[in-house]
Amino acid sequence: MKTALLLLVLAVPCAMAAQAPPNKLEADLAKAKADYDRDPSSADNAIWLGRRLAYLGRFSEAIDTFTQGILKHPGDARLYRHRGHRYITTRRFDLATEDLQKASQLIAGKADEVEPDGAPNKAGIPRSTLQSNIWYHLGLAQYLSGDFTSALASYREGMKVSRVNDDMLVATSDWLYMTLRRLKRDAEARQVLEPIREQMDVIENGAYHARLLMYKGLRTPESVLNLNTADDIQIATQGYGVGNWYLVNGDRAKARSMFDRVLAGKATTAFGYIAAEVDVKRGF
Repeated sequence: MKTALLLLVLAVPCAMAAQAPPNKLEADLAKAKADYDRDPSSADNAIWLGRRLAYLGRFSEAIDTFTQGILKHPGDARLYRHRGHRYITTRRFDLATEDLQKASQLIAGKADEVEPDGAPNKAGIPRSTLQSNIWYHLGLAQYLSGDFTSALASYREGMKVSRVNDDMLVATSDWLYMTLRRLKRDAEARQVLEPIREQMDVIENGAYHARLLMYKGLRTPESVLNLNTADDIQIATQGYGVGNWYLVNGDRAKARSMFDRVLAGKATTAFGYIAAEVDVKRGF
């Protein structure tokens, strides 16, 4: 994966999802801008303009666009969900938590809905939903803030809407497992792994699936991440999972070495990179 494309992949839970070439991203942004200019009162137009800006690394503009959308549509959970995501990207975890908590309140008692992909997977089939993404990102914001107890509650809620397919199941299960291990609730963490199998219908979240198989003892850390062949995104995504695995199993030296390796890369907007950055700052 080329460095120029690193920003795109963060439109979905897994940083290993499909990407588009830069000229396609620019064309998509131009269309989203034209749609927004034609009808700036549309929540859909605000969402897509914000998303397209973010895919090109224009995070401040994306956040401003979502904010303008919220002013017009304060009851639309989608706008808080996407702004919250980009607050995570820009390391404003408290603001992300506020937005995503608001989004979780707005969806209470409502039916879930498929979330359209900005970066379609190889099958062209959207795998995530609005509600699963809200809980996923809320749990992540709380995890990154060091509030593992709140993260656990969010991921528990997220699991209720993450069984729609194996992609969302593995994405939520991975962070739920890591959260439980941080809380030293190891027996519960092992229960999370019970539905995880070698053969699953995973289209876009293969990185999470591989990490879960490692946690379960079915793969070695070396098979999950080959540092000799991995690119920056793979190192950020898998490197954090491997480093965290070493950390919760008592090998702080190997954990720190892996976190440092992640931070030596350029995938600064990958969730694994952000998590490694936070852990190093905490002294792990």
